[in-house]
Amino acid sequence: MSQTPIQSDALAPLRVQIDSLDAQLLQLLNQRARVAEQVGEIKRAEGSPFFRPDRVAQVIQKITSANPGPLHNEHVAAIWREIMSACLALEAPQRVAVLGPQGTFCEQAAVEFFGSAANLIYCANFDEVFHATAAGTAQYGVVGMENSTEGVVARSLDLFLRSPVHVVGEVSLLVRHNLLRLANGLDGIEVVMAHPQALAQCQGWLTQHLPHAERRAVSSNAEGARLAATNPAWAGIASERAASQFGLHIVHHAIQDEAYNRTRFAVICLPQTLATPPASGRDCTSLVVSVPNRPGAVHDLLVPLKANGVSMTRFESRPAKSGQWEYYFYIDIEGHVSQPHVAAALNELQQLCAFYKVLGSYPVSE
Repeated sequence: MSQTPIQSDALAPLRVQIDSLDAQLLQLLNQRARVAEQVGEIKRAEGSPFFRPDRVAQVIQKITSANPGPLHNEHVAAIWREIMSACLALEAPQRVAVLGPQGTFCEQAAVEFFGSAANLIYCANFDEVFHATAAGTAQYGVVGMENSTEGVVARSLDLFLRSPVHVVGEVSLLVRHNLLRLANGLDGIEVVMAHPQALAQCQGWLTQHLPHAERRAVSSNAEGARLAATNPAWAGIASERAASQFGLHIVHHAIQDEAYNRTRFAVICLPQTLATPPASGRDCTSLVVSVPNRPGAVHDLLVPLKANGVSMTRFESRPAKSGQWEYYFYIDIEGHVSQPHVAAALNELQQLCAFYKVLGSYPVSE
């Protein structure tokens, strides 16, 4: 017969103290929530946006700057983001479109940005995320933009061309891909399923350890995990979150070929939902342009940036699909559209372009 551990005399008063502090914390959190409800009523009457990522960042920065320890700042930031998310849900729950099903890295990025109280709407692909956000089904969307190993998510870039949404934030996730399966071993795996980018990011490991398994592309890593849960001969490449969601073994951790594998996600919305966030001091401006097909046209795009001291951090080309060998160029620059040197560079750049669209000006993810 098992016996209940005897509580030491030294531990008992500390537990009583923790219980008392927990009760005080709960009271204070509910006081904060009641004030947040009043803020929500004022915002509703004024018609102002309920979610302000710049305000969230300011509060977290203020709290972490005043943190005396021993809690680490990153843990304090995570706690306060959840507190603010829960309070915002009392004001007006935020509907956020993400790539589904449950367990995707896109879902994880949304939770990191909005907190776990957000109302997530799961979409089959990024096309649906853009459509749900543009149509108002969701107030915000989260889409993959680029990966440190495989580069840009081409479909997202193409969708920005014809969508009225803009970028108001970003999340950079350290992505660890895991091999998931019903059985806890590599024997008998016939098919490995994941998003095409995940398959590409793990191709070295798959070639070495599962050279004869079919690699099957699906709409998301979580979808691969869901399918793997239906057949013992199938495996998926996905997150630990997906393993828990679908009851799968993690057969092998971190099978990505590059240890430092990050994916950058964009937070999108209609301008009437949330206007361009104010400058934070560490911002990125994204735009897409095309130029007339003439000698030196691409070189000329860079001149206004250099002349105004603006640093370019990304330059990608995508076919215009016009049949005329024309291209769109996706550019990220350091700085905010409200800064004079950035505004001057963009004004000069626009004069050179046959097509010009600012996708967003937003704080850089930590």
